[in-house]
Parts: sequence; structure tokens; C-alpha cells
Amino acid sequence: MVANRGEIARRVLRTCRTLGIGTVAVHSDPDAGAAHVREADRAVRLPGDAAADTYLRGEAVVAAALAAGADAVHPGYGFLSESAPFAAAVQEAGLTWIGPAPRAVAAMGSKTRAKELMAAAGVPLFAALDPARVGPADLPVLVKAAAGGGGRGMRVVRELAALEDELAAARAEAAAAFGDGEVFVEPYAEGARHIEAQVLADAHGTVWVLGERDCSVQRRHQKVVEETPAPGLPATVRTALHDAAARAARAIGYEGAGTVEFLVGADGRPYFLEMNTRLQVEHPVTECVFGVDLVAWQIRIAEGAALPPEPPAPRGHAVEARLYAEDPARGWQPQTGAVHRLELPGVDARFALPPGRETGLRLDSGVTAGDTVGVHYDPMLAKAVAWAPTRAEAVRRLARALHEARLHGPPTNRRLLVAVLRHPDFAAVRFDTGWLERELTALTAAADSDGGKEGEVERTAALAAALADAAARTAAPAPPARAAPVAARLGSWRNLPSQPQLKRYRAVPSGTEYEVRYLLTRDGLRAEGHDGVVVVSAAPDRVVLEVDGVRRTSEVARYGEQVFVDGPDGGTSLVALPRFPDPAEQVAPGSLRAPMPGTVVRLGRFAPGDRVARGEPLLWLEAMKMEHVVTAPAAGTLTELTAVVGRQVEPGAVLAVVTADADTPSQET
Repeated sequence: MVANRGEIARRVLRTCRTLGIGTVAVHSDPDAGAAHVREADRAVRLPGDAAADTYLRGEAVVAAALAAGADAVHPGYGFLSESAPFAAAVQEAGLTWIGPAPRAVAAMGSKTRAKELMAAAGVPLFAALDPARVGPADLPVLVKAAAGGGGRGMRVVRELAALEDELAAARAEAAAAFGDGEVFVEPYAEGARHIEAQVLADAHGTVWVLGERDCSVQRRHQKVVEETPAPGLPATVRTALHDAAARAARAIGYEGAGTVEFLVGADGRPYFLEMNTRLQVEHPVTECVFGVDLVAWQIRIAEGAALPPEPPAPRGHAVEARLYAEDPARGWQPQTGAVHRLELPGVDARFALPPGRETGLRLDSGVTAGDTVGVHYDPMLAKAVAWAPTRAEAVRRLARALHEARLHGPPTNRRLLVAVLRHPDFAAVRFDTGWLERELTALTAAADSDGGKEGEVERTAALAAALADAAARTAAPAPPARAAPVAARLGSWRNLPSQPQLKRYRAVPSGTEYEVRYLLTRDGLRAEGHDGVVVVSAAPDRVVLEVDGVRRTSEVARYGEQVFVDGPDGGTSLVALPRFPDPAEQVAPGSLRAPMPGTVVRLGRFAPGDRVARGEPLLWLEAMKMEHVVTAPAAGTLTELTAVVGRQVEPGAVLAVVTADADTPSQET
């Protein structure tokens, strides 16, 4: 039984099928029709919606395994994968636990206890700080959850006045994600790189260190791009990391797959962060370079198999990028909705499992076409991985694949990932854990243009969408033919309008609205405001334009009012709008609307009638296991506060209204 969901559950199921092992899935109510449930041989319901009521209830998960007749449990990553009591409960129920012994999980499950053990083993690390004694000289500091991972329950604090609020927020987030609200404080290393070593150990004393991964490109302390081997790492540092990882594993008698994480400071010295007693999200890059199936080895080790004396030799370079349903330009707000299409052109089926040595692409996804991304869990859709003989080739291959990806569904970070992979700093290894946040404005601007002029990509996509819509309204589009500028013969129309027709679109997630005006004539279609454009052909699903002498083909797909245009500039998501705005959708100036579906978890210190400054927190929403702060859009007076703690809200719901001062422009949020 796989005690997890989404991408990692599907990943484990694939290896089980390869090994001839039957499978059981567990699922919450929102996941009843999820891909991992459809792909397992059997499935058991965990009643409820939230993780705390389902996947984090160890006794319910063990009962499900017994009810389904399972004889082993794989925990995946996240949820209960690093819970020593859960591992012990699995074994006490007579089931095989596919992971390290509960004592090893307990030793490393608490990061505070893990640091004590690693210090005794001679592994370099940062000393923890007493929150009550943190002073100006200690800043910046990092507030971190003692349990779990994935960036949840982590906060960088640069001002003493913010420490108490950030401690409270980290505790709440950690409790919601891991069922444990313990946090600690340690120094925050500016300019450091996040490097981790992959270990694999058996019960017979053999410990493999399967290289290291660079995971420095992060947002909100969550990894976004990972690669192996870590580029630009001095041989002495690499050796020190591998030695320290092996010592850490041997110090606790580790068995199975695990990861020892370090920060490598600007001085080149590695410092122990934590040991994750489970498989990591980014494990595919290691599989690609070393040619191993880590999940298969987890299962074999749990069955008592011995590792060969030496690990396989590494070859080539692998890079992974995480596709999230989120809006990077708006505080990484998670997005929800139906997934209509999720494809990565060029994916080599031979490269899926086991990971081969052919140059190829790999896509590990948690959803498929027809699934829905909801509010209850992590917004990661998939992991795209590229392997090649060299780093430059692997990076270029992955960037190209993402650029051409067909992602029809909620907004994603796809364009940002392409911008990161093609950035000169990434190519030259001039990055650290804070690089993505520092460069975010420039990166999102590059992502919006995606190789074209800013705004022109969306504008041209709106034109293609309007032409496809016009073609769909004709009975029989004419064959492609070169036409005069901004005109194409699409067929003949009856009752031809004498005035230009209007189509309006809103780009997602930028929110920019575009108007396309075109006139249907007996000689074809003519559009206004697109100088230098020749409409070569237009069909309901394919539009060919010649822009300044360069021919560009776009595929157009429509799902209700959603329109997706995929072309040379990547993919653009649009929403077809009515000709005239709906007055019912208008709200008062200064309204703060919910940016996503979620639950109101906390209110700030303000009440209606209070003065607020721009940027002051008014309330917090919890969505997809992360807290998102809603701040005042302008300096002024809080005139309405309709949000209620515990209440679920839909996107666009008005949470509060701030009436801006007369000399301060209000900003609808």
C-alpha cells in the first residue's frame, strides 16, 4: 500500500508494476477519482477532505492497509513519511515498513535532535538560537519547523519586531502540514547554496552515496529547480559532503533511501541542515545519472536484499523543474481548476522507468487530463526532468521541452521555469538560495514576454484566438492561402455585418484585457490594429500568421470560455469575455478579494474603523497547506471586514474594504 497521493503515489505504483507487486491506494474524498486511485489495484477511502483528517491519520492508514490485505507500506514523501510513531504502528500491525527503522526516523525526525546527533558525529552545523534571546546582531534568522520539510513552517526574519508573528505563523503552518507545531530558530546564511547528498543503505552495513544535488533555486524555501551533479562545486567540498553524509547514515544505523542536506556558505564550508528519512521529490535526477531505480531499491532493502559493495558510476547530467499551479508574479498564489491537457513533447517512453542512459526527457505527474487541482493539497502538478551527457545540453533540452509543453488548465509557473533555465546566471552558476526571489521581477518580466516583446505575445495570442473563433463559426473554412496584410480567406458568410466584430479576452494570469476587432467580408477576414500581420490561414484549431515577414503557427484549443494558444512564443491562456462587463461583478474601490479558494485562518489586529498602512497584514488564508497573507492595498481606513476565521471562501469573494486616503490612490486587490 502506498500511504500517499499524487505524483509520488503514481511513481511508487509504476515501480511496483515493474516488480510484479500488487498495489493499494488510499484517498481522501476530494481524491476519490484521482490518478493514483485509478492506477492502483485496490483503493480504500479515508473519510474527509483535509490532510489532517485523512492522510495524516496514522491509525486510519494502517487500518486501510489491513482491510485491503496489504503486507507492506510505502510512505512516499510528506505526510507521515517521517513519522516514527507511524512507522512503528505499521510494524506492530505485522506489516513491512518500506523505509528506515522507526528509531532512525525518530533520531532524524526532529531537526533539533538530529543536530545533536550530527554534532556528536563530527558533522559541521549551525547552532540553534533561543528565540527569547535573539538580538539585532543575530539577524537575519531562520524560523524552521522541527518536523517535516518542503519549506512549510519556514520563515526568514530580518526585523526583531516581526519575530513573534513569524514564530506563530510557522507553528500554525507546521501543525497543519505535519501535525507537529514545534519550531526552532537558527542563523540564516546569506548567499549560501543548498546542496544535498543522496544515501542508500542496507541492513548489512553497506552505505552508498549516490552523488549530490544542487537545490538552490527556491521559492518560499521550496525547491523549484534541482540538478546533479552540483555544478561548480570544488572537489574538496564534494568529498567533504559525501563523507559527512556517509557518517550521518552510519551514526544512526540507517537503512533505505535518505537525503542529507547541507548549506554551502559563501566561504565554501558545508553546514548540516537536516536528514530526510525518506525519498525526496527530486530523486529522479539521481536515478537518471546513476541509472538506478531508487524506489525498487527501497523495496529490495525492505525485503532484506544487500547492496553491491560499490554504487554504479555516474554519467552525464540531469536537471529537474517542478511545475506548479501557481502565479509567481502575485506572491506565488496557488491556482485551482480543471486540467484539460498536460503533455511534454519529446518525452521518451523508454526513459520513464527504469531510468536509462539514453538522452531523453521524463515527466512524473500527479494529475492527468480530466483531473481537477483543488485547494486541499500541494499545487505541484508534475516534475519535468532532462538528462544529457553535459549540463548545457540537459538544461537546453529541458528549457525547450517546457517551452513547448501543452499545459491546458490552471495557470502555472512554466514560463518562469523557462526564464530561469535560460538565464545567464543559471548557466554560469551564479545563484544561491535567495537568487530566485531577488531576480523575480526581472524573471517574471522575461517570462511574460517568453522570447517576444512584452505584451505582444498575449496580444498576438488573442488575435489567433479570435481568428479561430471566427473560423469555427463558418461552415467550411477555405484552404490556406496567402492573403493581403491582416486578411485571410476563411470562406463565405451570409448576412455579412457592415461593422467590425469585437472579441474581448483576458490573459491569465496577468489579467490584461485585449480587444480584437475584425470584419467579415466576401473577400475574407480583416482585422484592425495589427500592422505588419498577414493572416495566412485560420481554422478552428490552427491559425497561421505572418508577423513582420516571419510565419508563425499557433494551435488553439477552447474549453468553454477558456482558450489556450500554443505557438512559437510558448503557451498563452485566455478567457473569452462578454462584449460588455457585467455590472454585478463590480465591487467597491479598495476591495480585497480572495485571490484563491481557501480558508480564513487568522485575522490581523485591525477592526472596522481602524487606520491601516499600505502593506499591513489584515488576514491570512490557508490554501494548499500554505498560509497566504492579505495586506492593505493602500493607506487609509478599514471600512469593512467580512472575513470570518474558519470560513471557506471562493476566488473573488470580498474579504475587506480599505477606503484609501484622498491623496493615496486605492488599489483593488
